[in-house]
Amino acid sequence: MQAHRDRRPPGRSETALGGRDIRLRGREAGIVVTTGRFTEPAREYVERLDTSGDPYPIELIDGTDLRSIADEIGLDLYNGRIEILCSEALRPYDPAASVRAPVEEAFGEIDNLDVGQLPEPHSRVSFRPVVTVTADTNAVFETPVGVVHRIDDRTRFVVHADRGRPTVAESSVADLVVRNRDTTVDADDERIRDAFDEVEEHRFGQTQSEYTEWAVDRLREHHTTTVTYTGDNNVTYTKECEPSGSDVTVRSVDPVYLPAVRHTTHLEEYTYPFEYFAAGPSRVATDDRIRACVHCDTAGRDGSYTYCANCGAIACPSHTRTERLEQAPVCTGCAVTERFALKTKYFYDEENRESFREQYADMPIHRKAMENTWLVAGGAVAAVLTLLATLVVAGAV
Repeated sequence: MQAHRDRRPPGRSETALGGRDIRLRGREAGIVVTTGRFTEPAREYVERLDTSGDPYPIELIDGTDLRSIADEIGLDLYNGRIEILCSEALRPYDPAASVRAPVEEAFGEIDNLDVGQLPEPHSRVSFRPVVTVTADTNAVFETPVGVVHRIDDRTRFVVHADRGRPTVAESSVADLVVRNRDTTVDADDERIRDAFDEVEEHRFGQTQSEYTEWAVDRLREHHTTTVTYTGDNNVTYTKECEPSGSDVTVRSVDPVYLPAVRHTTHLEEYTYPFEYFAAGPSRVATDDRIRACVHCDTAGRDGSYTYCANCGAIACPSHTRTERLEQAPVCTGCAVTERFALKTKYFYDEENRESFREQYADMPIHRKAMENTWLVAGGAVAAVLTLLATLVVAGAV
């Protein structure tokens, strides 16, 4: 942060800064200043010092206070992170439902799973900074034969604004932000912290002016194109049409925090993370391990999945079988197998397999044969064909 100010005489023990009385008592007082915002634990600590009558109180001055101070005493601040002071966030969950409602909805699509018996997931929200940039690009490109290209475009896009180089958000995420921008909450709201097991807040990585400059460069690159035209001499020419910086006007850089919510649910031997960007009841999934098979790459909401109560696996039809003894789903990952009547049977464990062995040993021959219906059907077909062949040979057919 750079500053320019008028010189004022030192030595005042009390002053009003930004509408607040800041009491300076030599070494007996401390002032902590940031161009951003203080965390809630820091504010609580300072408040405890004040209410307990501590002889060494601390005054906190954040970016908002600095701006007020600057306006009041003629201080010009620029090129600092103070340029984006934002505490607004899209809603991390639907206020009309519980925080775990999206998890229950996802698990509700899994066969053989009772949502009411789900354990409580671990829920974390990370507030990720984004900016919505609205800009106009207007440019005309002429040659001796006249105008060969024209740009007249209004662009709005959403940018992930964490530390590092800004990146343009996918269209689904951009739609989520734009459609819900007018419905926000305070990212520091205690009700949010009480609703989640963990709350993280990432800071904006650049200043508003830097995002503006980046947007101008991006739009210039985006709109640059090469056109072909024919001159008066009937010769074909090419011209690279690149807008200048003055051709791009950034109308607004609107910051907001986008909640990235991650639920983690443990079922027997498996862990199922479910992560999405949220805006109240709306969300865009970024990592859905619930609607996916743990044994292969099959995934997505269009698939069919079944829960294995034996080990906690969620599996696709290719990795789900019927447990012979219990007649309930079991996944191929945990099942114990053995062949009966030339067909593989699946069991929860060794004990179930042994129980079925005893049942199988006591079965009459026709019941044993029925353990492989394909074998029985094939035998019946073979018998019919043999009978027909015999009748043909005998001249009966």
